[in-house]
Amino acid sequence: MERSLPHSKDRRPTFQLPVEPEFLELQKKVNALVDDLADEKDNLIRLKIILFPLLYTGTYAILLWKGSLPLVFYLSYMFLGLFLLLNFLNLIHDAVHGVTFKRHRRWNRIFLYFFDLLGANSYIWKVRHLRLHHAFPNVMGWDSDLEQSPLVRIFPQSEQKKIQKYQHLYLPFLYPLYLFNWLLVRDFKDYFNKNRVVHEVAKIPTVEYFKLFLFKFLFLGYLIVVPKLVLGVSWLAVITGFILLTLTASITSLLVLLSPHASIESEFPQRDEKGKLPHTWFMHQLLCTNDVSNDNFFIRFFMASFNYHVAHHLFPYIHHSYYPEVTKVLEDFTHQHGFPYRKHSLKTSLLNHYILLKKNAWQENIFEETM
Repeated sequence: MERSLPHSKDRRPTFQLPVEPEFLELQKKVNALVDDLADEKDNLIRLKIILFPLLYTGTYAILLWKGSLPLVFYLSYMFLGLFLLLNFLNLIHDAVHGVTFKRHRRWNRIFLYFFDLLGANSYIWKVRHLRLHHAFPNVMGWDSDLEQSPLVRIFPQSEQKKIQKYQHLYLPFLYPLYLFNWLLVRDFKDYFNKNRVVHEVAKIPTVEYFKLFLFKFLFLGYLIVVPKLVLGVSWLAVITGFILLTLTASITSLLVLLSPHASIESEFPQRDEKGKLPHTWFMHQLLCTNDVSNDNFFIRFFMASFNYHVAHHLFPYIHHSYYPEVTKVLEDFTHQHGFPYRKHSLKTSLLNHYILLKKNAWQENIFEETM
């Protein structure tokens, strides 16, 4: 049965031991590769640290400067949505993993306040991402990224609800509301609903509750109230602009978020009565994660090499700029040793997600007694 929080009698998932010795061999190869590429990649990382915040703040400055022109006004909001996502992909995601700033690691924690200014809550997202999604990808009851709404049934072993009967038809129209739900609904649920899974793995400090409201008000203030006061536009205009921002960020983010895990080809391993998963940690990542074969400069530089997701789950302590080279080593390694590795085009990956939604849609049992 699908639920937000595992019952207290449920055991936290554990993996089979020991991990394959081949993985230790792969790890040594990857670490050596990272050392060889460090100087080259450091310059790229520094460029991103400067460029992407400037794109966001510069667009906001243009909004306040020339936003009296309707075209500039609405385009600025759309680009703010795009650059919000690019900052998340290129800087904040790696900062959560502690690798945006490699030599001065405390700056990773400081930099996460920028994430709060972008409307998210860095504390709760770090808990969800590191302690749940990365710890237990595709494990029902523990991977909070795949259990976000009763409107969608991702896990084939979860309880079926009649509302999900047509999920493959209505969800493509609801997905563009993803960011709106994340920023203005889901964060609050995770803080105040004690049945949410985050409370199983973290005790939220009191100060984080104050920071939650403070940064949400700042986010809505500088994107809605300030443009209203500075430009003298209508409330309808600024709210429309804000909606365009969230739609743009959501639609773009779906290209990144839907393909890696929620696929008809991915496995959704179940625990036994002792909480034991059927695979080792290494094999679990390979069976639950997919790569995207599309690859070009835009994807690597602007979209933070999201297409190399298997490498990210195996080596989350490595910055995303290394993943193209790491994945080449990974592909050769899995082929040589007979380990599973999946890679599809973005079109196929999104189609596989749609097929999963359709397969897991509620199916009425025509043989069930109704009288």
